[in-house]
Amino acid sequence: MVDREPTQRFFESQRLRLSYWDWGNEDAPPLIFVHGGSDHARSWDRIVRGLGEGYHVLSLDVRGHGDSDWSPGSQYAIPDVALDIARLIETTGHPARVVGHSYGASSTLVAAAMFPELFAAAIAIEGTHTMNPKFASDGMGPRWARTWADHARALETQTPRVYPNLDEMADRLQRSNPQQPREWLEHLARFGAREVEGGYVWKFDPWAAGDTRTSMEIRAEELERFWAEIECPVLLLFAGGGGSARAVQRHDAAGLFTHARAVRSAVIPDVGHGIQHDNPERTISEIRTFLDEVVDAK
Repeated sequence: MVDREPTQRFFESQRLRLSYWDWGNEDAPPLIFVHGGSDHARSWDRIVRGLGEGYHVLSLDVRGHGDSDWSPGSQYAIPDVALDIARLIETTGHPARVVGHSYGASSTLVAAAMFPELFAAAIAIEGTHTMNPKFASDGMGPRWARTWADHARALETQTPRVYPNLDEMADRLQRSNPQQPREWLEHLARFGAREVEGGYVWKFDPWAAGDTRTSMEIRAEELERFWAEIECPVLLLFAGGGGSARAVQRHDAAGLFTHARAVRSAVIPDVGHGIQHDNPERTISEIRTFLDEVVDAK
């Protein structure tokens, strides 16, 4: 069990100063965690503590989140984040085992396709269904671009809510996650909040939300070309609902199972989108088993 506190470090990617947390053990194989939208690097602490001492563990604050820079012009496309992941791996050592959730999982898979030599394994938690651009059911034409522009412009006059204290931010998280221990929600609030005049606001950039992430993204019909370039083993973790087969089929973005070389999947019952929060023990077990049996057994 990893029971020490991590050290915060920074690196540069695409002119942004990005934050990551380092649990040490530099001589071990690198294991990198990439959070989802509106989250932060320290949301992985429970998973890190449970995985044991066999890795050099790092956790990235995705651009526009945590203590990483916000991107001017709101460039938060999945390929942008994929490039940041690649830069972190190049900075800290490779090949890396990379675990991502949601937006971070999609970016991890794309990074594994763009830079296959940097990856020993990719683990995507609830990531494949976030791949396709929103509002793109009728194609990436001017109507789609206008819808995106309207969402982006609406944020220009939006002001963040100021919470008087961290307890109220934890209360807000509790209303969305009533099953979570209060101590864990206070941890998420402490690392996810920034102090301002009059109280605290969430650290993440509103422009990093899926509706306004960028004016361009990878389209569904292009994905199979990415999957065919992934060389490392892949583990996909899905939240249950409608049966295991249906959960996998529902999130098989453009044939990932068909085109990637080595894919294993598991469906976790009775959890929501944040599998690692709702069932950290099962998440740790699935990751450890995959790494022990598929990746590190070679």
